Amino acid sequence: MLTLQNVDAYYGKIQALNDISIEVPQGSIVTILGPNGAGKTTTLRTISGLMRPASGSILFQNERLDSLAPHKIVRKGISMVPERREIFNEMTVGENLEMGAFIRRKKVQEVKEDLEWVRELFPVLHERQRSTAGMLSGGQQQMLAIARALMARPRLLLLDEPSLGLAPVLAQEIFNVIERIAREGVTILLVEQNAHLALKVSQYGYVLEAGHIVLAGQSAELLDRDLVRKSYLGELDESSA
Repeated sequence: MLTLQNVDAYYGKIQALNDISIEVPQGSIVTILGPNGAGKTTTLRTISGLMRPASGSILFQNERLDSLAPHKIVRKGISMVPERREIFNEMTVGENLEMGAFIRRKKVQEVKEDLEWVRELFPVLHERQRSTAGMLSGGQQQMLAIARALMARPRLLLLDEPSLGLAPVLAQEIFNVIERIAREGVTILLVEQNAHLALKVSQYGYVLEAGHIVLAGQSAELLDRDLVRKSYLGELDESSA
C-alpha cells in the first residue's frame, strides 16, 4: 500500500532521514522503533506532506505523494495522529470528531455511521461528547485523537507514539483498539518507543537510529534480536548485568 524509496529529508542543513526505504503492505500493522531523535516522527511527517523529502519517492497505492500538499494526502486516504495528539482543546469532543470528518462533511449518512463506529471503539467519548476536549484525561485525549483521525475514513492510519505518557493499563487498552482497527480493514504505520507493545501487535518492524534503518524484519523475529532486546526492552546479557 505504501512504499518509501531511498528517502532523504532535512531540517535546514541537518539530515534527519538518510536513504530510508520502507514498505507497508495493505491490511498490515508495521512499526518503526528507535530512540528520540532517530527520525521516526520525521518519517511520518514526510509521508503526510508536512515535510518534503529532499530526494527519493513516496508512493501510496502506486501513486506519488511526495509533491502533494497535506490536505490532498488526507483526501487520498491517509490520516495521521500526531505525537502530542493536537486535539482542539477549546472544542467539545463531538466538535473534534466533526472536524475529523470535515473533508467528508457532505456525506451525511456515512459520517453518522462512522460516528457510531468510533463511539463503539471508544465508549467514553460518547459519554463525554459534550465535554470540552481539553478537560479530558491523557488517555481519553489519545482516544479522541485516534477517533478524530478515523473520522476521515482513512485507508492508512499513521500513529505517532500512541502510548506516550499513558499508564501501562491505558497503553494496553489503546493497543487493543489499534489491533481492532486493523482487523476492520485499516492499514497502520505505527511509531512507538514501547517496543514490546509495538512488536506484539505488528507484523513487521523497522529500527531507526540517527536517520538510518539499522534493522528490519518480522516483528516476532525482532523480539528475539539482541539489539532490540538490549536497547528497547531493557534486557541485558548476564555478563553485562
